[in-house]
Formats: sequence, C-alpha cells, structure tokens
Amino acid sequence: MINSMTGFASRGQDYDYGQLNLELRSVNHRYLEVQLRIPDELRSLESGLRDAIGVKIVRGKVDCRLGYTPIPSAVKGLPLNQNVLQQLIKYNESIMSLLPQSAGLSVANVLNFPGIFDQDAPPVEQISADALSLLSGALAELGHTRGREGDKLQALLLERLARMETLAEEVGPHIPKLVAAFQDKLTARIREAMGNAEDDRLRQEVVLFASKIDVDEELSRLKAHLSEVRRVLEKGGSAGKRLDFLMQELNREANTLGAKSVSADVSRISVEMKVLIEQMREQIQNIE
Repeated sequence: MINSMTGFASRGQDYDYGQLNLELRSVNHRYLEVQLRIPDELRSLESGLRDAIGVKIVRGKVDCRLGYTPIPSAVKGLPLNQNVLQQLIKYNESIMSLLPQSAGLSVANVLNFPGIFDQDAPPVEQISADALSLLSGALAELGHTRGREGDKLQALLLERLARMETLAEEVGPHIPKLVAAFQDKLTARIREAMGNAEDDRLRQEVVLFASKIDVDEELSRLKAHLSEVRRVLEKGGSAGKRLDFLMQELNREANTLGAKSVSADVSRISVEMKVLIEQMREQIQNIE
C-alpha cells in the first residue's frame, strides 16, 4: 500500500479523573517531524507519545495535541491555593499602578488561572497508559486515512506512468524514418549541386546524422526507470524518496530526447513526457 502523508484523526474518552482528547494531523514533509502540544502537568508523557508515533509513521510533519480536562467534581469545593492567589494579587496591583486605565482581575480570571486550586496532582501513570491507548487508536485511524489518500495518488501515478510507457514506445519508429528522410534529402542536394552523389561522403554524413539523433540508450534507460517506478508503486511501503529520485532520472532522459530531437513528433513526445513527469513529481511529494 502507498500511503499519503496527509491525514487527520481524533480520539476522546472520559475517565474517573477527567477527560482526555487527542488529535493527530499530518502533512507532507521531507523527514519525520513530530510536534507535541500537551498540558504542562503531563509533560512527562512527551517521550512515550513521540516514540509511539515514530513506530507507525516514517515521513511527514505530525501535529499531536493532547488535551486534559479534570472532571468538574474533581475541582468542586477545593480550597484556593493561597500562594498563587497572593501572587496574582501582587501582579494585579503592579499592573494597575502602571496602567490604571486597564481592567483588573475578575473572579473568573482568578478561578481559571492554572494552579489556583489546591488539588492532588493528576494520576500521571494512569493518564500515560490511557493516552497511549488513545494514540494507538488515533494512529490506526490516521493510517486508514493516509492509505485511502495513497490509493488515489497511486491510481493517478499509474495512469500517467502508462501514458509515459506508450510515449516511449512511440519514439523508436521515428528514428529510422528520420535517417532515411535525411539520406534522401542529402542525396538530392548533392546531386543538384554536383550532378552526382559520392557514396562514401554520403554514407559518412548519414552515419554522422544517425549518431547525433540516436536515442537507443536514452530509451533503454527511460523504459528501465518506468519499470522501476511501476515496481515501487506495486510493492508499496515507504516509497516517496525512491519515487522522487526516479522522477529526476526520468526528467534527465526526457530532456536528452528533446535535445537530440530533429523532428516535431519527437519534440512533442519529449514535452509531453516532461509535463507528465512534473505532474507525477507533484503527487509524489505527498507520498510517505
């Protein structure tokens, strides 16, 4: 399976100590980059969450948000933390003396301030286990999302790949025709200028022309790269970097075809190939 690097997943659950909500968002990135946004009181969970994500995801920028809300009964009736309250009062007085026109602290501001209630620390070990369980479910959901998007990308790439293979087959028959046409034209010109055509000179010119427009090696490499692209797509897995490299190689051969072209048909084929390669390259940037 080919996986996209774009996806979203979320999980939420109520527990005895409160509620946990976890969100995962991923977008394309050259390497794996994990950004964690978790409450300060649960900062110790960061390493475990990061490791769990790294096991399942190879490439992409992943944004993981973990929210923790204690259940209302856990804070109802708890005493205020007097140290925190006195500090808030001092801050409020200092600010009001400097900015008398500003609004002071309200009761709601005080009650919503982190650490204002004297309460037991959250059960970090239990929260850690539950958060990892939520993450496991979210990663599975994210994998399905990225897989479905990857199937669409794979279909688009295979469609363009088939067209590239057809174009590569169309180039070969043009070369003998071009050489024959050049020989006929050169013969006619020599006869017109000299009255007869010198076989040796004519043969040398034709051989030189044929060598200049010969693209057998380029076509062989092009077809080999196309076969490798198809193999990588069918094999699946983490294929983005390999496919990106193959697009560079395909583009090099398509450019050489265009540079050696002496006919409108071969030039058209070269241009169409480069357009297809660029379209594939854009899609590949989002493959894991």
